[in-house]
Amino acid sequence: MRSYGQYCALAKALDVVGDRWTMLIVRELLLRGPSRYTDLRNGLPGIATNLLAERLRDLERAGVITREQAPPPIATNIFRLTERGEALRPVLDALGRWGVPYMEEGPAPGDEFRERWLAWPAELFLEDREPELPPVAIELWVGEEPMVLRTAGGEVHAQVGRAERPDAVLRGTPHVILGVLSGQLELDQARERGLVLEGDERALERVQPQAAPAL
Repeated sequence: MRSYGQYCALAKALDVVGDRWTMLIVRELLLRGPSRYTDLRNGLPGIATNLLAERLRDLERAGVITREQAPPPIATNIFRLTERGEALRPVLDALGRWGVPYMEEGPAPGDEFRERWLAWPAELFLEDREPELPPVAIELWVGEEPMVLRTAGGEVHAQVGRAERPDAVLRGTPHVILGVLSGQLELDQARERGLVLEGDERALERVQPQAAPAL
């Protein structure tokens, strides 16, 4: 782990998390929870296996993650964030919010995408504006792995999987779905770009941002 050699809190933080891929490893552990090495590799397309191993060792030494041996039949290392690592969530929230405008042009040729990455903007931008009503579930389909958004206590929580009886189902490209979740696209605009909405449109309107988020 290289150091900037500066007695400054920002420089000290970047000594730990400023290397390439490091914050994306933290992203995966925040989204997935405790994960195997192979889980992290699958969520970090493009990273070399030796570099992932190096970054994990650096983060472990810095007290950001810990590893433990899972019992049989898994019998492999499981990586999890420490309390110190969990404290990086608001940092990633701020970076994610700041980075949304750079996604307005859509993915560049060769850009990889994983459906679970939608959980971040969903929980960051959406809220239940009618928490007194029964909870709703909204399915998102942007590939083969669906996501479910569920309301609870005024918040919106996202997880991989399907809802037994979704109130609404959204199908579209990652670019269009992200535009809807972040408030960058109105529903009519999203439909013009290929969004398909099945079920109760009011379920989506209930959690959508009323205006584009402040950036």
